[in-house]
Amino acid sequence: QVHVVESGGGLVQAGGSLRLSCTASGLIFHDYAMGWFRQAPGKEREGVATIGIHGRTSYADSVKGRFTISQDNAVNTLYLQMNSLKPEDTAMYYCAARRCTWSSPYVSVSDPNWRYWGQGTQVTVSS
Repeated sequence: QVHVVESGGGLVQAGGSLRLSCTASGLIFHDYAMGWFRQAPGKEREGVATIGIHGRTSYADSVKGRFTISQDNAVNTLYLQMNSLKPEDTAMYYCAARRCTWSSPYVSVSDPNWRYWGQGTQVTVSS
């Protein structure tokens, strides 16, 4: 059984930083593309960043230059380093996993079709 669990959310002032973590168990981590998504109240869920099985990354325009996605396959953990946070980054952040192959190793941040999802971690940025 696959479990995806996010952590690291919290309350931070605008301009501050947070690092989110996501651990995935029950799957072979390096066979999966991983992604971060977020949903603010009253808004649709949007892709934030993804990383493919070869390490290729994809970012939403709104976070480019401020957020960095990375992973540590040795401990089955995905990270999202968030710098220069803005109030509009306030949302529930979700981690997701999708099986990939060597011939199709990457999933765009705009692709909403992911297989496994976590429960989310709340990020609140005060102005």
